[in-house]
Amino acid sequence: MSDATGEIQGTCDEKFAAVREAFQKNFDDELDVGASVAVYLEGESVVDLWGGFADPDRTVPWERDSITNVWSTTKTMTNLCALILADQGELDLHGPVAAYWPEFKANDKERIEVRHLLSHTAGLSGWEEPITVEDLYDWEKVTSLLAAQKPWWEPGTASGYHALTQGYLVGEVVRRVTGQSLGTFFAKEVAGPLGGDFLIGLPAKDDARTVRVIPPGNALLEQATPEMLENPLLIKTFTNPVLSPDVAWEEAWRRAEIPAANGQSNARGVAAVQSIVSNHGEARGVRLMSPKGCDAIFEEQSNGNDLVMSVPLRFGIGYGLGSDLIPMGPRGCFWGGLGGSIVVSDLDARITIAYVMNRMEAGLIGDVRGINLVMAAVLSLASG
Repeated sequence: MSDATGEIQGTCDEKFAAVREAFQKNFDDELDVGASVAVYLEGESVVDLWGGFADPDRTVPWERDSITNVWSTTKTMTNLCALILADQGELDLHGPVAAYWPEFKANDKERIEVRHLLSHTAGLSGWEEPITVEDLYDWEKVTSLLAAQKPWWEPGTASGYHALTQGYLVGEVVRRVTGQSLGTFFAKEVAGPLGGDFLIGLPAKDDARTVRVIPPGNALLEQATPEMLENPLLIKTFTNPVLSPDVAWEEAWRRAEIPAANGQSNARGVAAVQSIVSNHGEARGVRLMSPKGCDAIFEEQSNGNDLVMSVPLRFGIGYGLGSDLIPMGPRGCFWGGLGGSIVVSDLDARITIAYVMNRMEAGLIGDVRGINLVMAAVLSLASG
């Protein structure tokens, strides 16, 4: 357990000592308050570190099993559920969404395919009808609105980051296929078998170990560049509803299933689950996918300027892929969350690296703290 000083605790294979050093440097440079980092190699843990504090006053230590809201890193878990169902033959990634969700065909959406939902190319990055934060807790309402809505651009032609809607869209397809909510299916069929401490819809019994996020100084839209603020799709996507990071402090947010944004975990929990990807569908004696099922991730769906984010992004099915802006190996995939959490998997190296923290920076999908840890892990493996 962490001690009262908040010093770094846990285990680290000496081959990855550089990760421990980079993690310590984040604290030494006062970039982190409380955080965790984990590395899984060939499906097994080689780095599991945590340290710092659970509160901004630095009085309560971040413990081994502390968890916090990881924002859009949750999308990797939600999309993994769909990929597993596809590999099992229960879901056709190239089939129409309406085959599973008949109401979805309204407003000329018959040709939108499941892969479009998983790659932010469905043209449904936000809600047309005004909604409130409280509406996000009403699954039937927000999914029904999306089913009835007309796409904002031609589906399949470009990505436009589905910041909140992706979780509801993919989650409803999973519900129609399995008869279970996304959070329930994920807990029973994915996190449970893999021993991954990751929750989508937090039970009350886990409140005591949940660490509050520490929001960045600026509101989300204040972090945007002038070019972004001139983009009407960004405004429509991120202002309906306006979501402040401190919403994660609220009990209603924790209890709900918001499969694009309210997963609660730490780096060990994130990496334990996502190691199934980097190790070709099997980890620690548990096989959830075939190697071919993992290969589907790398079927490029878009590569260019994201219509919402106004930056170049490249998407496969369910994950971001390497690009000129975000270099990584040809079999690398990733995603991260608002404020800094991130997970990266490389199927050639069979490595997964995850970072989760409470102090949020301005980054929408990761920042320098996590990137430095990823680089330290990759270089450690290469030098070994």
